[in-house]
Amino acid sequence: MSQLLGIDAGNTMIKAVLFDLSGRVLSVAECAGETLQPQEGYAERPVEDIWHGVSVAVTRCLQQAGSAANEVIAVGAAGHGNGLYALDKQQQPLFGIQSIDHRAIETVQGLEASGTDKAIYQLSLQKPWPAATPVLISWIKQHQPDRWAQIGHLLCAKDVIAHFLCGAISAEVSDAAGAGLIDYRQRNYSHELMALYGIEEALNLLPLLRESCAVVGHVTARAAQLTGLPSGIPVVAGIFDVVASAIGSGVVKTGEASIVAGTWSINQVVVDKPDYQRPVFMNSIIENDRFMAIEASATSAANLDWFLREFDDGRAGNGAAHSSDTVAHVEPNPQLPLYHPYLYSGRKSEPAKAGFYGLSGWHTRADMLFALFEGVTFAHRAHIDRLRAAGIPFTHATLSGGAARSCIWPQMFADVLGVPIRVAECKETGALGAALCAGVGVGVWPDLATAAQQAVRLNPGELQPRPERFAFHDARYRVFKRLELAMSEMWHEVG
Repeated sequence: MSQLLGIDAGNTMIKAVLFDLSGRVLSVAECAGETLQPQEGYAERPVEDIWHGVSVAVTRCLQQAGSAANEVIAVGAAGHGNGLYALDKQQQPLFGIQSIDHRAIETVQGLEASGTDKAIYQLSLQKPWPAATPVLISWIKQHQPDRWAQIGHLLCAKDVIAHFLCGAISAEVSDAAGAGLIDYRQRNYSHELMALYGIEEALNLLPLLRESCAVVGHVTARAAQLTGLPSGIPVVAGIFDVVASAIGSGVVKTGEASIVAGTWSINQVVVDKPDYQRPVFMNSIIENDRFMAIEASATSAANLDWFLREFDDGRAGNGAAHSSDTVAHVEPNPQLPLYHPYLYSGRKSEPAKAGFYGLSGWHTRADMLFALFEGVTFAHRAHIDRLRAAGIPFTHATLSGGAARSCIWPQMFADVLGVPIRVAECKETGALGAALCAGVGVGVWPDLATAAQQAVRLNPGELQPRPERFAFHDARYRVFKRLELAMSEMWHEVG
């Protein structure tokens, strides 16, 4: 039977997942990467590290699959959006900056102070923020002129994977749109948009835009040797990972909502056109006729990863499941502490910091974990509230990402957001979305809606919000937001 390979490159992990055409996972492997922090606020990952991670993850995945590896008919990749990856003029690696980088905060503040951010939104439907791709391009040009002079090609994360596999220098519309590089009037780059950032020269460094499912090349002999993939199979342009996660959880039609709780808090709704009552944080594109309205920040389940890494006494291997069991036994009460999940700053350009509030001597580790789970869910609610205020309604949402694997977090999402929550059966929704793009690209399905209908399954039933729990969390959410307002001045003082 034919197989499809999906590769999902996040900020910390690269996963390779082999699927059959029914969407069933045949094998999965991953390779962790290392975030380099040469200075405070910096988060870098070398291009070579992505290449290495893809080689290791794909090799392991195909080895696990055994003979099924010979049946791979196409490859698709999803990658974290924004950030910036650069090759030199000989297509060799220069540098990589991740989407949790915060070096360009003053660049964003300058755009806001001058009002340029409003003009940028009119064209790109994106609000500038520190790790947005054009913001980082502007920062590199201004602060690292020697590096700027060496750049030959500017890529997104998943474009680095396509280049590694097939040699193509390509870009793709969903990723470029989410990165704030597209002028929506033209559905392409524009000189006017780049000029607002002061980076008109970047137009010569950005690759030709392709559709997500377009075949951009074929696996080279060298990539085949490094990965075990059959030489010559098609590689598609790929897709922005948050859109891939939506597609991989079956969210492809207008009015459907996807919540991705991973490193980032992703909250997105499919719309016919981006015509809102007020601006939203980010927009992307699905195929030729639909858009994704997105509210997002680096405030989600990565907070749990940090907590377990630093305070779980080395038990991180089973930490997520163990912590969910722990939280499940905490009895909700108003005296529980609160948590701001701003380890990697918040949504706005001003600094924000994480913190536990209301701790007393009788509180336990379990109480702190409850506060962390709840605080992450509150951050998602803040984004959901902004989508609703923009006039983007939805009646239920599908949850994916790390939180979807918990025995308690999905129900907490239903209780906090006040909407029914569905959970995707496949745990690797980003890789599945990328694989479905590959399938459409080689003609397995005519479009992504058909692919999702035939290859995506949800867990049985919906998790309904419980009125008494909604009231409990709603009261605490209001205190959470008041604390945020009270702390904003202090966050400026502590950096």
